[in-house]
Amino acid sequence: QVQVVESGGGLVQAGGSLRLSCAASGSIHRINHMGWYRQAPGKQRELVAVLTSGGSTNYADSLKGRFTISRDNARNTVYLQMNSVKPEDTAVYYCNFNLVTTTRATVAFWGQGTQVTVSS
Repeated sequence: QVQVVESGGGLVQAGGSLRLSCAASGSIHRINHMGWYRQAPGKQRELVAVLTSGGSTNYADSLKGRFTISRDNARNTVYLQMNSVKPEDTAVYYCNFNLVTTTRATVAFWGQGTQVTVSS
């Protein structure tokens, strides 16, 4: 089994910073890529950033320059550094791991979601 646990959400003032963390553990053979998504009230879930096993990154155009995705391979952990946050960044943030399990199945696992609220 694989467990994915997020942390780091909360309330932050506009212009401030916040860092989200997400750790995967359990029956992991290899992580292919990892990413962050978000879902605001009444909206569809959207891509925030993706980080591949080769180190390539892809960001939503509106977030480039403010958000940074990074990882700690030894801890199977992905981070999202959020700077200069805006009220429109308010959403539930979900991490995602696309990985290969020890039984060689390729599966996508989602975190439980963490609320980020930006006050104006």
